[in-house]
Amino acid sequence: MRALVQRVTEARVRVAGDVIGEIGPGLCVLVGVTHDDTEAAARKLAEKVWHLRVFDDADGVMNAPLGAVGGAVLVVSQFTLYGDTRRGRRPSWAAAAPPEQAEGLVDAFAQALRDLGAPVATGQFAARMQVELVNDGPVTLLIET
Repeated sequence: MRALVQRVTEARVRVAGDVIGEIGPGLCVLVGVTHDDTEAAARKLAEKVWHLRVFDDADGVMNAPLGAVGGAVLVVSQFTLYGDTRRGRRPSWAAAAPPEQAEGLVDAFAQALRDLGAPVATGQFAARMQVELVNDGPVTLLIET
């Protein structure tokens, strides 16, 4: 699994003009799934995101995890994280898991974050979404399991 993690002051996702998921300060996480990913990988990725020390501590140093600052998470499925652009001009999506596999693992990732204590909002799997966010820092990290 891959996650593009962005520290945000706010983020929301819209489908057909309606806001379906929204958070204040926290993390916007775009999640991609590949063929050999498992629920164990989803839990491992959630733990990594939960414990990621990307928020300022009392000394203003990026040393605090999500739970310590009371942040939330916006989880958005993103098959394009597995796009391969090494050949030609059109990306190949062959490395992205099929929807019937990916949806369950994105859901498992979001649930694992909830189980750890994170307030979680989500996008809508396979929908055409518009994601709005204010990247704080900016802080953006690519994490893989």
